[in-house]
Amino acid sequence: MAKQSAFKREIKRGHVEKEKLRSVHGGAPHSAREIDRMIHERLRLGIISALAGHESLTFNELKHAVKTTDGNLSVHARKLEEAGYISCSKSFEGRTPKTEFSLTTTGRRALERYLDHMEALIGRMRKS
Repeated sequence: MAKQSAFKREIKRGHVEKEKLRSVHGGAPHSAREIDRMIHERLRLGIISALAGHESLTFNELKHAVKTTDGNLSVHARKLEEAGYISCSKSFEGRTPKTEFSLTTTGRRALERYLDHMEALIGRMRKS
């Protein structure tokens, strides 16, 4: 029992140290293993990036911006929506359905963290 408690204390100490390091370096992860996989995937990064530059984009505008198919956009947009990174609103213009996407505050923060992380990795590689 005492060994288990000591083990838990070590894990907790390691976690605290990791959090301290993150706060010192502006919250950016320290290795590629800590990268936000939700954003790092090519098409999802494209979606997030396109939305970062606009208040909102329709489904077709976004599809053309990231050069993908309807199905791929639907799947990846849904994953980003479930993660809280983008929002989706559906309406009608006359009888025509209209789907619009926008970047949420959570999504914008995640993109900023991702970019900070990539800049830090690039900086470390250039110093090597």
